[in-house]
Amino acid sequence: MDSIMPALPDGHGIAILLLIVVALFMFTREEIPLETSSLLVLVVLAVGFALFPYRYNGELVDPIDLFHGFGHEALIAVCALMIAGQGLVRTGALEPIGRLLARFWAVSPMFSLLLTLLIGAFLSAFVNNVPIVVLLLPILVSVALRTGKPASGMLMPMGFATLVGGMGTTIGTSTNLLVIAVAADLGMRHFQMFDFFLPAAIAASVAILYLWLVAPRILPVRVASLDDSSPRLFTAQLHIEEDGFSDGRTLSELQDKVGSNMNISAIRRGETLIVPLPDAMLRAGDRLRICDTPENLTEFSSTLDAALFAGEVRVDDENPLRADDQQIAEIVVTQGSLLEGSTLAHARLAERYHMLILALHRPGTTLQTLSADLGDLRLRIGDVLLVQGSQEQIASLKQSVELLVLDATSDLPHTQLAPLALTIMASIVVVAALGLMPIAISAVAGVLLMILTRCLRWQDVVQALSTPVIMIVVASLALGMALLKTGGANYLAELYVALSAGASPSTMLSGLMLIMAILTNIVSNNAAAVIGTPIAFSISQQLGLPPEPYVLAVLFGANMSYATPMAYKTNLLVMSAGGYRFSDFMRVGIPLTIIVWLVLSWILPKLYGLG
Repeated sequence: MDSIMPALPDGHGIAILLLIVVALFMFTREEIPLETSSLLVLVVLAVGFALFPYRYNGELVDPIDLFHGFGHEALIAVCALMIAGQGLVRTGALEPIGRLLARFWAVSPMFSLLLTLLIGAFLSAFVNNVPIVVLLLPILVSVALRTGKPASGMLMPMGFATLVGGMGTTIGTSTNLLVIAVAADLGMRHFQMFDFFLPAAIAASVAILYLWLVAPRILPVRVASLDDSSPRLFTAQLHIEEDGFSDGRTLSELQDKVGSNMNISAIRRGETLIVPLPDAMLRAGDRLRICDTPENLTEFSSTLDAALFAGEVRVDDENPLRADDQQIAEIVVTQGSLLEGSTLAHARLAERYHMLILALHRPGTTLQTLSADLGDLRLRIGDVLLVQGSQEQIASLKQSVELLVLDATSDLPHTQLAPLALTIMASIVVVAALGLMPIAISAVAGVLLMILTRCLRWQDVVQALSTPVIMIVVASLALGMALLKTGGANYLAELYVALSAGASPSTMLSGLMLIMAILTNIVSNNAAAVIGTPIAFSISQQLGLPPEPYVLAVLFGANMSYATPMAYKTNLLVMSAGGYRFSDFMRVGIPLTIIVWLVLSWILPKLYGLG
């Protein structure tokens, strides 16, 4: 095979290649919102082609075509399936499965872990794995709390099982839908729902054995923030009484009076907020917001001649601050949650649900308590709020299905609409599987049925849609189109073929899959998939071989989001709930990536006759 290096593409092609490098770098930067970097890439592409016109096959490339991703079949299907999945969550349609698993865990933990992995993988082949993880997280955390075993031995294997299961069908992940749609745009036949189920099922079976028998044994014991037994804290208000000790005094004088251990987070005077500076002069009617133990709050009230209020209720002998019915729980920020992208101050969680926010945990950081200024901190997927409220409040919050709550019980929401939501979701899958209509159409029709039957509200639809997912898909589709039309895809394919000169077609397929597996753990899996698909198609053309196995190598490789917590949103969820560290994902995820890669590198060439 000729190993001469290919000639560089023209100026437009080089510019697109450089933009891809910059884009992939921006996608890895945590301080840049993914939707912002995606929009930047999209604007640069559109403005670039508008200012510097380019002809492809004799026709001028229209910059407006770069925005077609907003109406692309794959994006429509992704969004519709995300919304339908929200319908399952809101109605509690998966609750019977959760109840069954909870019952098995009480009998045989070892068998139950295997059953949990299998059910998680199976469901994720047809439903986005986010609601599956949302279903299983409270069950496993509850099991860990009841048995005294660390949740860290269960949660990561469960999360990875949903990822390997998602590889099995065309609708298992958004990555699958994108790869198949882009491949169809390139002229390939459209994959049917179960066309690559066999290789995916074989790889998933081996992966689940590893996750069942090996992963729990090599994972270190981690303690999540839910196990924190620190003293109960309460947020309350001190109302400055007229002619009392505090009336007319500064904050520093109050601090001196109580021993400098009173933390005042805000001063409200009428409708005005005053910065709690040491020289701030207090007046009768001012309200000081403080957070402390019941004993300290009562002492502050007595010492400073101030009335103590908890919410709108004055604390006195008839309404004391008590913690005997209080419960600690964790609220995990999930995709589509009303907390995602919001700040604590804007979400008004304490006021809305009548509970106290004790602390915030962010994956990869230490626990931040309320002594830090958390009100303006923007919440992300995977953040965990440690909250305190009455048992009745916690139970009510769980039944609201608006938030993912982890606590010592395994109660799950369930409504009378659950069977209907499950029937609609099954119909979406069956209609697409039988080829009666494309998944984009059946999924949108299913969403409409869920809205008409009140399985979903329009606010649920809005919460289910993820702006970062939409923007990364549109930007990636635009990049992929530009890469193809400027010759960048052909150049990268020729370069790969030249660098691997002398290697067999099966080895080249394996190498391409490994590159995608590495890339997907660093940048967005959707970006890796959309950019990789035209390259895989060009490689097959260079080799004169069918494109299907090489496109599937991209699809499977882009799904191997196991080695880093930021590789996939459910990794962040289990990282928070299990108290994992970055190194834990590498310890379990790298061997899992190698296992799945080796199995698929063996089975794909045999299935497609590559030798």
